[in-house]
Amino acid sequence: MFNLVSLIKTAGYFGLFGIVFAESGLLLGFFLPGDSLLFTAGFLASQGFLNIWILIPLVFISAVLGDNVGYAFGHKVGPLIFTKEDSILFHKDHLERAKVFYEKHGPKTLVLARFMPGIRTFVPILAGIGKMNYPTFMTYNLVGGLLWGIGMPLLGYFLGSVIPDIDRYLIPIIMAIIVLSLLPSLYHILKAKEERQRIWGLVKKKFWTIFYI
Repeated sequence: MFNLVSLIKTAGYFGLFGIVFAESGLLLGFFLPGDSLLFTAGFLASQGFLNIWILIPLVFISAVLGDNVGYAFGHKVGPLIFTKEDSILFHKDHLERAKVFYEKHGPKTLVLARFMPGIRTFVPILAGIGKMNYPTFMTYNLVGGLLWGIGMPLLGYFLGSVIPDIDRYLIPIIMAIIVLSLLPSLYHILKAKEERQRIWGLVKKKFWTIFYI
């Protein structure tokens, strides 16, 4: 398993800032372990390895700034992404869907997506592509950053402070956080028949391409 404790101890505050920033709004950051990372950082703060009062504002600021970069990227150059060949991550139909979706559900999506790995990286970019009103975006960006960027480290800090020898259960807790954070994304994909068929079609296409070149 990815050793988050060693990563955090090695990266320190600046490394945490960079990881959260990248996961919040840079395309290359979608694979980074945000939820479990913040929980573990909070736990380490409870053990004296980090200062919780430095950690939580640093995470909050990096999360909000990362989302703003993602929004700016989507607003300016995002539509160019959808000129490429259709893939699992990018599809031409998503451009129009993004515009319609963010007119109806943008605010709550910005908040909820904070707790969904991978999804939280693309949501601010799609908000920019969908031309979401920036003051509205910024308002809910702050709310989501507050709940996620401060809430997750504080949860780890609280449990690390009140449960004796919690480090013995750290790996199962982190695994549970990862599974729980992935469930909303999986549910959203599996409940939409059209999305299931499209993804399955792309997977079969890639399979045949690999084995019959």
